[in-house]
This record gives sequence, structure tokens and C-alpha cells, in this order.
Amino acid sequence: MTGKTHIIGGIAACVITVRFTPYDPLLLTAAGIFGSLLPDICHSGSKIGRKIPLLSKLVSALFGHRTFTHSLLFLLLIQVLFSLFHLPDEVSAGVLVGAASHLLLDAATKNGIKLLYPLQMTFRLPLTIRTGGAAENGILAGLVLLVFYFGQHII
Repeated sequence: MTGKTHIIGGIAACVITVRFTPYDPLLLTAAGIFGSLLPDICHSGSKIGRKIPLLSKLVSALFGHRTFTHSLLFLLLIQVLFSLFHLPDEVSAGVLVGAASHLLLDAATKNGIKLLYPLQMTFRLPLTIRTGGAAENGILAGLVLLVFYFGQHII
């Protein structure tokens, strides 16, 4: 998926999460946007990879694309690190929700993800699409509708 789809996916996941939690919507969603881009730190051409090129190249060299940073192990590491730094619950929840939305969206692509890394098994959803194609634009439009529907209830 492209960066814009990941961002809207992270926002959608956060506005839905706000409906079921007492979290501050703005803080949760801001953290969710960051989280929605974070797994692509392994790709130097990604939105986050271009902002932090040295870290991106290091992570890519160590793990490759869509492996460790697209796994449940990565989500667990995020949770552990955030609990060590005692960040507000909205921040850790937002980053995790955003990152989880990223993994779900990338699992909908033909390349899939290594969800159970370090196992090399590729996980993909039953219906997959090509990144940047018309189907992704349809998913993006659907996510925008979800943001509007769920977002109107939190304002």
C-alpha cells in the first residue's frame, strides 16, 4: 500500500478505537498516524524512510522489507519500549493501532507480510491487490468513508 492509504488506514483505525475507549481522540490519532507509517522504516523510499534515512537503511540491511517491522514481534517490541518509557496510554495505543492497521493493509497486497517473523511464512489475506492500483484507490475511498462516519461521532 502507499503512504496515503496507510495514513488514512491509521486514522480510520484510531477513530474506531476512540468509540470504544476513553482515550483523547486527538492524541490517539496523532500517534496512530505515526504508527501507520512506522513499519515501513525498513523501506528507504517510504514516507518515514525518507525522513530518517540512516535508520531506514540500517533496518533494511538487517531485516529487509516486510519482515521484522511487519510482524507481531515488532508490535510486541513497540509495546515493551513504550511501557519502559511510561508514555501516555493514548500514545502507545495509537502507535500500536496505527501499526496494526499498516500490517493488515500490507497483508492485503500480493507480496503479503512475514507476520510471524522470524518464521519465513508469508501471510496474506485471501483477496489481494496490487499496490498503487485501482483497487487500492477503492480501499482508500472506503477508509475515508469510515473516517467520516466514525469521526463525526467523536467531535
